[in-house]
Amino acid sequence: MMSTLSATPGQTVGPFYGYALPIAGGNELVPPRTPGAIRLHGQVTDGAGTPVPDALLEIWQADADGVVPTETGSLCRDGWTFTGWGRAGTDGEGRYTFSTVKPGPVQPGSAPFIAMTVFARGLLNRLFTRVYLPGPHLADEPLLSSLPVDRRESLIAVPDDDGLRFDIRLQGEHETVFLRFPGHMP
Repeated sequence: MMSTLSATPGQTVGPFYGYALPIAGGNELVPPRTPGAIRLHGQVTDGAGTPVPDALLEIWQADADGVVPTETGSLCRDGWTFTGWGRAGTDGEGRYTFSTVKPGPVQPGSAPFIAMTVFARGLLNRLFTRVYLPGPHLADEPLLSSLPVDRRESLIAVPDDDGLRFDIRLQGEHETVFLRFPGHMP
């Protein structure tokens, strides 16, 4: 007797991120009290403005001199090697935080940014965005210049008393601009 089985889905939608993927110290690219350390923090919300309590965020960035690290060992924090990579989950209110450094521009005249990827329940694929640091260097940034003026602000972190705030809105009014790269399936 032969039976037909259903194919296993290509990706199982969580919310499993909070159980298996966060790593101890994964959100600390540098220890919080390191000279030059900044706090990048914010909240992830859905289209209705409801906090997403089980999202997972990853960041990649250059160091303060604009050098993209090529060191191995991103998952094994040693307290002094800056690997430019971090991972943080959101809490019950959709909040996240990273301890890192302000990245320098990777090319002369370019605007420094932090690349961010968002994983969350209901997303069949990850979302890519950028976190630009505020300042005059944004005026000639090609990506920002290609966007309508009212959409640019969704990619720019806002200074506050705790560091730099970057909120992520997954859809709806004030949705964060998400990027698509060659070979990336929507």
